Amino acid sequence: MDFPFQIIRILLVSLLSFGIAFFLFPFFINYFKKIKFGKRIERPESPIFERLHKKKEGTPSLGGAVILLSVLSVLIVFELLAKISPDSIFSKLTFLSRKETFLPLGLLLCASTLGLADDILGMLGIGKRKAGFRIREKLILYFIPALLGSLWFYFKLEWDILKIPFLGNIIISYFYIPFFILTVISTAFATNETDGLDGLAGGILITAFTSLAVISFFEGKYDLTVFIGAIIGGLFAFLWYNIFPARIFLGDTGAMGLGVLVGIIALLTNSALFLPFIFFIPFIESISVILQIIFKLITKRKLFLSSPLHHHFEALNYHESTITMRFWIVAWVFAGLGVILFIIS
Repeated sequence: MDFPFQIIRILLVSLLSFGIAFFLFPFFINYFKKIKFGKRIERPESPIFERLHKKKEGTPSLGGAVILLSVLSVLIVFELLAKISPDSIFSKLTFLSRKETFLPLGLLLCASTLGLADDILGMLGIGKRKAGFRIREKLILYFIPALLGSLWFYFKLEWDILKIPFLGNIIISYFYIPFFILTVISTAFATNETDGLDGLAGGILITAFTSLAVISFFEGKYDLTVFIGAIIGGLFAFLWYNIFPARIFLGDTGAMGLGVLVGIIALLTNSALFLPFIFFIPFIESISVILQIIFKLITKRKLFLSSPLHHHFEALNYHESTITMRFWIVAWVFAGLGVILFIIS
């Protein structure tokens, strides 16, 4: 298939995903408000966070589920039409393929399901802190799909090659399994840390997925690029309702699921070591949390007023929209640099 058709394919699927999600979001928002099924803001261990965000309590927190539903709707419709009429244009539009999209879609569904359970428990006030799963429990739960994905990559796809910037590909053998697990869990939790201000995670994820779409298109992985386009379409619709003042949050359904997906796609395109550029803001947010913990253990004092980093700026009385849009700009610059470095290396 020629490039113009592939570009039309990507844009068509992206627009359809956007349209479906844009149509669905108001129904979900109104329904969850009607049944009073929203986010609980109870962080006694983080008084600054609780003071700044208490007003957001009750906001629906299953935006990720709507994004996933829009992507699955487009995929299923095209698959059904392709089965009904295998010689039609629909057989060329479907993007479900064993080689490129089975694994990322499967792990996205798995991670999003775990996130959905966490969101529901949190909104019902279930758990030790009445906020769903604890960090340790999340690590164990998300380790399982990450391990399964790594074994699929290594044994089924026979993938043990890692691209080192400007040095080329090297074979790392069994070390690919722990590297895969570390990458996927890191991107998931980094996304979750970033999901703290209206519009922040949505805009950052659009930037990251757009960068990965450019890379996958550059590598000729067109089904994967179309799949990423469907994700981006759903994210744009989500962002419409999530920018300040947010009417719905991404939740762990979206943050953890899409975070896992970022890691998987980076591994599929052999661009994992470029993630510190492509996924710069979540990378910095995670580092800020780690530094805060280490500094408190050593000095018994805080390095930042609050962590992750965006909450530190909030505590300094920056408006959250100002923080969000400036973080977006930084993300665009570094993601663009990451794509350029990937291509020239």
